[in-house]
Amino acid sequence: MVSVFNLGDFELASGVTLADAQLTYEVHGKLNGARDNAVVFATWYAGRHKEVAGFVREGRALDPAKYFIVVPNTFGNGLSTSPSNAKAPHDGTHFPLVSAYDNVAAQHRLLTDGLGVRGVALVAGYSMSAQQAFHWGALHSGFVRRIAAICGSAKTSPHNWLFLEGLKTALQADPAWQTGGSAGIRAFTTVYAGWLASQTFYREGLHLKKMAGPLPSISVYLDLLTSLFGSFDPRDLMALLATWQDADVSAHPKFSNDVRKALGSITARAVVMPCSTDLYFPPEDSKAAVALMPNATLLPIPSVWGHLAGHPALNPEDAAFVNRALEELLSS
Repeated sequence: MVSVFNLGDFELASGVTLADAQLTYEVHGKLNGARDNAVVFATWYAGRHKEVAGFVREGRALDPAKYFIVVPNTFGNGLSTSPSNAKAPHDGTHFPLVSAYDNVAAQHRLLTDGLGVRGVALVAGYSMSAQQAFHWGALHSGFVRRIAAICGSAKTSPHNWLFLEGLKTALQADPAWQTGGSAGIRAFTTVYAGWLASQTFYREGLHLKKMAGPLPSISVYLDLLTSLFGSFDPRDLMALLATWQDADVSAHPKFSNDVRKALGSITARAVVMPCSTDLYFPPEDSKAAVALMPNATLLPIPSVWGHLAGHPALNPEDAAFVNRALEELLSS
C-alpha cells in the first residue's frame, strides 16, 4: 500500500525549513503486537519503492508474513518532496540540500509518529540507502537492532564525490536542465554506465547478454539506461546527487565530524556487503568502516557485476547471496 506522510514545515540540518514536506512510502505486512517487527528499506539513486519491492518476497529474508516492511522514498526522487513537486520557494533549482540525516529524521518521524513503530528489527539499504542505514545505526542504535549496508558507504569518499561531480557536469550540458530539459540525460547516462559495473562485466559482454538481453549493441544498452534515467526530472537527479555527495555519518552535532566516534556508536548488529568489484563503493572503504564498528561483519559479494550486484532484480546469484546474508542477520 502506497501512502503519503505529511511532515509539515520540516527543518533540515542546514537550517532551511522545507515547506509542507511529504514522504511517500509503501508498506508490506503488518506490525506485531509489540510493534517492533519493522524493517526499513529506503530507496536508492534513481530508485523508487517499486524497485525496492524486489527485495520483499514471502519465503525470503524480507518476508511480509513476518515483518512490517516500510519503504520510504528518499527526498528528491520525484515521489517524496523533490525539486519537481516542491512548493515555492523551494521548487526547481531552488531546492535545498537534503542530507542523509535529514532523510533519517523524516523516516524516524514516519515510523514513530505516523505508524506507531516501537522498535526496528532491521534497517537495510542499497547504494544511497545503504548510506542511510549507516546513519540510522549511528543515531538510533537501540531502537534499531540490526543494519545491513549493501554496496554503500558510511561517508562518500573523495573519489566517489569526483565521479558524482562529473555526472552533474554532464547533466548541465543541456542549458535547459534548470527548467526540466532532458537533453543532458544521454551524456549523464554514458558517464554513469562506465562506472556501474566492473571492467570484467563489460569485457565478458554481460551488458548485452544479461541486462535485458540479448541486446545487439552497447548503444542499445545505453538507450535502455537512458530511458530509465529519462523517467526522472533532471532537477530531481541533481538533488539526489547533492544528497549522495554530502553523505557523511559523522556530520551530526552528536559526532562533531568525528568518523571514528560516529561509527563506534553503531552498536546494532551490522552486516556490510560491498561488491568485490564495485567502482563506486570499493570494498576497501567498507573494510575501513567495519574496523571502527563494534558489532559489524564485512561480507563482500563475490561478483563481477560491480555496483549492480546489490540490485535485487538483475543477477539471481548475487540476489541469493544478499538474501542469505539478510536471513542470517535477522535470525541472529
